[in-house]
Amino acid sequence: MAHILVIDDEELARFTIREIVEGYGHTIIEAVNGNQGLEKFRQNDVDLIITDIIMPEKEGIETIIELKREQPDLKVIAISGGGRTRNLDFLKLAGEMGADTILAKPFSSDELMSAVNKCLN
Repeated sequence: MAHILVIDDEELARFTIREIVEGYGHTIIEAVNGNQGLEKFRQNDVDLIITDIIMPEKEGIETIIELKREQPDLKVIAISGGGRTRNLDFLKLAGEMGADTILAKPFSSDELMSAVNKCLN
């Protein structure tokens, strides 16, 4: 099974993703922002990254760019609820910057696992 790094500043989002994905046998590593995510990526063997876009300290677009610069074939799923403005243009930009799949929050467990399976296969 895969080692998946989840980067999201919202504890409930990380918990929900962990509960869903671990139910399919994958291992989850968590980070609360892009800086911590990059650090954990460098310290662990990671098969897939699921990252939020709007976060404090280092946001998701910048994180995706750095991850892809270090490991171009790394699979990344970008997720976002659009922040306070509900602007989902950030997801489109994430796709242009290297995210392999994008998901708008809230998403179903089926949508999440479909994206995970697509990236891992």
